[in-house]
Amino acid sequence: VAPVHHAYADDPRFSFILLRKNVGKRKAQIAAIRRSSGDLVLNVDSDTILAADVVTKLVRKMQDPAIGAAMGQLTASNRNDTWLTRLIDMEYWLACNEERAAQARFGAVMCCCGPCAMYRRSALLLLLDQYETQFFRGKPSDFGEDRHLTILMLKAGFRTEYVPDAVAATVVPDRLRPYLRQQLRWARSTFRDTFLALRLLPELDRYLTLDVVGQNLGPLLLAVSALAALAQLAITATVPWWTGLIIASMTVVRCSVAAFRARELRFLGFSLHTLINIFLLLPVKAYALCTLSNSDWLSR
Repeated sequence: VAPVHHAYADDPRFSFILLRKNVGKRKAQIAAIRRSSGDLVLNVDSDTILAADVVTKLVRKMQDPAIGAAMGQLTASNRNDTWLTRLIDMEYWLACNEERAAQARFGAVMCCCGPCAMYRRSALLLLLDQYETQFFRGKPSDFGEDRHLTILMLKAGFRTEYVPDAVAATVVPDRLRPYLRQQLRWARSTFRDTFLALRLLPELDRYLTLDVVGQNLGPLLLAVSALAALAQLAITATVPWWTGLIIASMTVVRCSVAAFRARELRFLGFSLHTLINIFLLLPVKAYALCTLSNSDWLSR
């Protein structure tokens, strides 16, 4: 940050907080929030670039005092680098414009993503102590800060929203190894906060219960189907055509709907993600479930 600090240190619009050591993203966030004075706080990751009108559009949504947080739409700034970044960009579009958009329809986006999220400062100040002292099995829990903070907002009675035309571009992994490490960290975070979210669901719209249960039950059913198909192949030496056909049909339907809604044929190529999901992401999620106490960010 030295060049940025040198360029803007004397600019009265900016206030730099130089911590003596790397205390992690969450504690750095908290230090900044406690020094802030505005009604709204915008969180932006260091690898994220905002469109010029993002602040305006998020502020417009936050005019409703019942809303505690709002997130923008995420895209991959390095989308054209590799086949993987293209897939992740489509994955982000689906996560934002299907999952988050549907949740927002019922007043509760379950995770206002870290790269671009705006919060009501008065609500944050009520939650900071809980946010700072999150523990899991007696150990500090530092990652998954965006999901945990969103759950705390909902628990405090605030709504959380999604603003599709507030676009932020963030850098995504361009190789499988970093991508799988990121997915492992996210899976641990999701599992941890799902336990907290389950207690919250009775207070929210019934759709959110269906959504949370489906997101956790879906991968389990897919894993069981894949294992049953492999067992059939190994034991009976017959190809599990029906299992493959049903999974392929569901994939084609999902990608076709996305291609129609986005008006972009490239979403048909997202079918490849099903293979990554079955053979790479499902084992990663199983490993995450068995190692929930591990809080390593895996990025260094």
